[in-house]
Amino acid sequence: MPSEVRVSIAGASGYTGGELIRLLLAHPGVRIQQVSSQRFAGKSVGKVHPNLRKGTDLSFSPLEEMQPCDALFLCLPHGESSKRKDWVDGIAPRVVDLSADFRLADAALYERWYGKPHPHPELLGSYVYGIPELHREEMRGAMRVSSAGCNATATILGLHPLYAADVVELDRTVVEVKVGSSEGGNESGPATHHPERSGCVRSFAPTGHRHTAEMIQELGRGREIAIHFSATSIDMVRGVLATSHVFLKQDLDEKAIWKIYREAYGGEPFIRIVKERDGNYRFPEPKILAGTNLCDVGFQRDPASNRLVVVSAIDNLMKGAAGQAVPAFNLMCGFEETTALGFLGLHPI
Repeated sequence: MPSEVRVSIAGASGYTGGELIRLLLAHPGVRIQQVSSQRFAGKSVGKVHPNLRKGTDLSFSPLEEMQPCDALFLCLPHGESSKRKDWVDGIAPRVVDLSADFRLADAALYERWYGKPHPHPELLGSYVYGIPELHREEMRGAMRVSSAGCNATATILGLHPLYAADVVELDRTVVEVKVGSSEGGNESGPATHHPERSGCVRSFAPTGHRHTAEMIQELGRGREIAIHFSATSIDMVRGVLATSHVFLKQDLDEKAIWKIYREAYGGEPFIRIVKERDGNYRFPEPKILAGTNLCDVGFQRDPASNRLVVVSAIDNLMKGAAGQAVPAFNLMCGFEETTALGFLGLHPI
């Protein structure tokens, strides 16, 4: 790759697109060539993303005016990337797709969870699934990466060491995520109107959430597993807190569980094991992760049963979206994985 990579972002006016622009403006090896928006074509980036005022003189272009570049980030609505396959192929050799279109490798799994056949089933499996902690080596030099869903990312990273070590029952995992309003994107609707949204604890997907398919794919790795997943919206802007209940196959104490997590994540730059004896932040908390690419993971063993409660937290717009896409891009293009991702968060906030 050249010393300066020409990057464009399709669908850059949403929250995820704004975060990508923010991160890539600070990337020493990147020049942002174009950012697209149909709705805001011709307007400056700072008009739509006010935190970026005076940070860039970029303006939005319509999608049809985008020119070839070295790498393309797709922040288009779900379903649009697969519809525009030929266009995508003609724009850039390297693509990071932040939609759900190519996350699953199995056409039957896609149809089961999305309720319709995939328009390009022959391409499923050609995109590397976008969690670097699981697929880092596949990303090095890859041409296509599909970023993972935010709820899937928080859940998978919390549970992956246990599933990889084969120490939990495969049919009894129960997960509930509490999520912030930014997960719904920047298009308003009846459910996001302030009087309807403020102060709510709203169970919007007690069953059937599509991110469950990614959990089955990545935690199962060919094994039959069952993930019983629910999602609840709370009065928070950014963040995902996943509380997972798994059941141990053997009588492991907390010292043994610590060892499993340390062996899996001890060298990971973006994962912290959080389990304190005292203080306000004894377990992972999304609030202190706002703006960071970190995933905090903690756990507690139920002394009365074989249940283990795993708590994992991320910023859904960062580790669950833009922040996850940038390390994938770095690995694809030969940069240090952590480039442009050093922000450690704010406290208090």
